[in-house]
Amino acid sequence: MRDLPSRRTMSVLLILTIIVVLFILVWLAGRSFTYFFARVNQNEVGVQFRGGKISKVVGPGVYSDMGIYVEMKRVSSQAVPFSVEDPEIITSDKQRIGLVVSGDIFRPNLSQQDMLLANWDKYSTLYLDNAVLVNRVEALARQAMKVCVGSRKFDDSIIGTARDALRTCIDDELSAMATNYGLEIQNVTVPNVELSPEVQTALDSIVQSRLSTEKAAQDKLKADAEALAEQARQEGEIRVAQGRLQEETRQKTLLAKLEQEKLLAEKAVIEAQKANDLLSAQSDLEINKAQALAAAEKAKSDLAKDLALAELYAKYDGYLQLQIALANASALKLTDKIIFTLEGMMPNLVIPGPGITPTVDTGNTNPN
Repeated sequence: MRDLPSRRTMSVLLILTIIVVLFILVWLAGRSFTYFFARVNQNEVGVQFRGGKISKVVGPGVYSDMGIYVEMKRVSSQAVPFSVEDPEIITSDKQRIGLVVSGDIFRPNLSQQDMLLANWDKYSTLYLDNAVLVNRVEALARQAMKVCVGSRKFDDSIIGTARDALRTCIDDELSAMATNYGLEIQNVTVPNVELSPEVQTALDSIVQSRLSTEKAAQDKLKADAEALAEQARQEGEIRVAQGRLQEETRQKTLLAKLEQEKLLAEKAVIEAQKANDLLSAQSDLEINKAQALAAAEKAKSDLAKDLALAELYAKYDGYLQLQIALANASALKLTDKIIFTLEGMMPNLVIPGPGITPTVDTGNTNPN
């Protein structure tokens, strides 16, 4: 009797196992022939398969399909970060340095579906598995690091702007190799350069030496600048003094010129005054001459009668004697006395007075 429940239990378990197996087989078979409401997110690209082949590449959305071996696979379009370190890389001048390189990996997006389709058979694991993708890119990055560092000298790899040139070289090399896989590398950085203790010590010594040299050069430049400044100051003072002297000379020259112009003006005034005086004297002389001539003409006019009489006297002697007689006659007055004496005898003066009468009657009755 005890064996009956045990058999029933075994039967139930067997039936349940069969049901579960059948359910799994049906589910697996259903997955191979259909999918419903498969969602492709905003940061993904969907790859639809039919019969084991890619039928279509789709963007974000919800999709369903039925058929023989249909399937939807999703490729993330998000950036996949990577960071790789190589502690020992040899430069072209046999120096050892270590590098850390990091960046972002991007798989083909919807606009690059041709690249996705062309490389799917070879690199689908890179598109679907982040770990496989990162391992592959890290290997490529190490190779790019060795190529770029190995082609440069130590100073050209770590000092100054050479560090950025090294980063650019690694970016270009890595991007070129990643393109073969349909991948894009962005935001490559070289955040750290590691040096061995020996190299670090030597580099510190070199840097210190350069700093000392640069300081000496800066001190020299400072001294030269101060000397030039002092020279410029002195030259400025000299130029100011020269400018002041030149200005004084210019002012004196200007004053002398003005004084000369003043003298010339005064001279011109004097000469003009002299010219005026001379002109006035000449005018006076001409006036005097004219007056003299006028006086002479007037005199001639006044003497014309006398000259005419003189000419008559000179020409007619009898007329002259007549005029003399008339003059003498008219010269005698009633009171005049005429005394006739012999030549050589002194006349006796007869003074009229009481009791004295005239002895000669001239016969002139004209009292004047």
